[in-house]
Amino acid sequence: MVLLEPVPATPSSLTRTADVRYRSPPWEPPCGLTEAVELLCLLVFVADVSVKGYLVGWSQFQKNLWLLAYLTVLAVSLVDWAVSLSLLCQEPLRLRRLLRPFFLLQNSSMMKKTLKCIRWSLPDMASVGLLLAIHLCLFTMLGMLLFTVGEKDAEPNRERLAYFRSLPEALTSLLVLLTTANNPDVMIPAYSKNRAYAIFFIVFTLIGSLFLMNLLTAIIYNQFRGYLMKSLQTSLLRRRLGTRAAYEVLSSMPGQAGATPEAIGVKPQNFLQVLQKVQMSHSHKQALMEKVRSYNDVLLSIDEFQKLFDELDKSVIKEHPPRPQYQSPFLRTAQVFFGHQYFDYLGNVIALSNLVSICVFLVLDADVLPGNRDDFVLGILDCIYILYYVLELLLKVFALGLWGYLSYPSNVCDGLLTSILLVLEISTLAVYGFPHPRWKPETLGLLSLWDMTRLVNMLIVFRFLRIVPNMKPMAMVVSTVLGLIQNLRAFGGILVVVYYVFAIIGISMFRGTIVAPLGNSSLAPANGSASCGSFEQLEYWANNFDDFAAALVTLWNVMVVNNWQVILDAYERYVGPWSKIYFVLWWLVSSVIWVNLFLALLLENFLHRWDPRSHEQPPAGTSEATYQMSEELMFRDILEEPGDEELMEKLRRHPHLWLCR
Repeated sequence: MVLLEPVPATPSSLTRTADVRYRSPPWEPPCGLTEAVELLCLLVFVADVSVKGYLVGWSQFQKNLWLLAYLTVLAVSLVDWAVSLSLLCQEPLRLRRLLRPFFLLQNSSMMKKTLKCIRWSLPDMASVGLLLAIHLCLFTMLGMLLFTVGEKDAEPNRERLAYFRSLPEALTSLLVLLTTANNPDVMIPAYSKNRAYAIFFIVFTLIGSLFLMNLLTAIIYNQFRGYLMKSLQTSLLRRRLGTRAAYEVLSSMPGQAGATPEAIGVKPQNFLQVLQKVQMSHSHKQALMEKVRSYNDVLLSIDEFQKLFDELDKSVIKEHPPRPQYQSPFLRTAQVFFGHQYFDYLGNVIALSNLVSICVFLVLDADVLPGNRDDFVLGILDCIYILYYVLELLLKVFALGLWGYLSYPSNVCDGLLTSILLVLEISTLAVYGFPHPRWKPETLGLLSLWDMTRLVNMLIVFRFLRIVPNMKPMAMVVSTVLGLIQNLRAFGGILVVVYYVFAIIGISMFRGTIVAPLGNSSLAPANGSASCGSFEQLEYWANNFDDFAAALVTLWNVMVVNNWQVILDAYERYVGPWSKIYFVLWWLVSSVIWVNLFLALLLENFLHRWDPRSHEQPPAGTSEATYQMSEELMFRDILEEPGDEELMEKLRRHPHLWLCR
């Protein structure tokens, strides 16, 4: 449970637009509403830290820095919450807002590991950052000297006036050029005067963007190379340690046959009794019980005991229900035909033709006014396609049976979309009648019923993507990308934390600084006087920090670094030159550090997942063919099994476990 903006708080984001020219006054919750929800969450965290402290003991609690920080953050948050209520929610700064991301970090072991790896990488990243800073400073001074050579009072250098007027402006211009966001704009004034000036900008870009920035990526990847394997190796060690501890406890239970070393082992009946009380998935529990019963009354050795727990690394592949049995030869033949994969291919071809027909009409009607469009042909085509989709659904239910049809996720998606499409089409025909020449269903509201039908029609064509699993290279890429989502959750969580912290800081510093222009809201007269490419001329008024949602979008636009110099310039004029520090720090954290970390992990995961050993499939007909391997089984040949002596040594030093032998 994590507390990150639980309900709309001040400043509220509940407005239709973030544009300061059109934004209506937002709804502000009364004092005490969000505070009540916040107190409930804080009390849950208090209970959580209390239980953890009780379980680990005070001596271990004092040694754990994360738990001590957890307790401190909770205490500060509760005090700050009390101050807010005492001031009737009118306090200028809520310190607990900046502390909320800690709860997300505290409750994720993977995020803690990721932060540790980032901390290890900081010294090497700092060395490259120092090289980048030296590179920027040298070329800034060189540029300011270069673009004043031969300058006359009557004819000032346009390059200097536009980009190198002062040291801060020159440094900002080259920093933005490092991201190539203002290329070739920053070069054009000087290049138009003398083509030799292009050498300055080309050399700067080659050294900075293509060499130093890529060197930073290489250093980060080198630091994170093996990150996934280290994580899996640590996880394997902990699992083996837990398994060995369970074996030692169960083998020392009273009633074991004999006391000699040869008779040491776990009695299957004792294992089954404990297993009945364990909470785990039904499929895993059944698999374990079947394996244990196969040993009868033979004591389980440590190797046999460990092999039992390998079942937990497997997930059972869901089997589809049997197809219905028909007596008629004609119906059996039809069942084979409509249940064949080629019938799916036919549906994909029809869906593709639907997409093509919609695209053709969109192109033909692009220059036609809505009042002059004739939707007769498109209406007829939609009726035909919908009839086919409904017929396909019914035929598949006939061939596979209802439960067999629903056992395929793609069929569930198709059936849901087809049902929605059928309801909308029937409603359209009931309201507007059947299609006829010059048929123009009127638009009611933002989207008419007819427009909604065409949008759902666009959704149905995504069935064409079902051919991806049948194309092995493409299926491998898709499965790799889907698998990466799980491995990159820790980095996604850290990105959420960073976004949240910078958004709260941005709101505190820049809220209300972007003000709507005077006059009417269209700003048409003012655009003519604004300089080309400026914040006002581009109408970037929605890029502000007036509420939490707007701050997130603004930070995203800066992270992408496309035209981010426009936002830097605007906040420099509206707030002051110091605002650049905030945006440059955000660029360093998000675009330079986090994106490169993401790229490093992406490469690491792809290299391991594309290893041929990770794609070996068990022979068909074996029991392993009904299971899907987990990551630890996939990389079992690469991971190093911990030794017996290492496990026993760790168990003997465990403060809460006393071994009998």
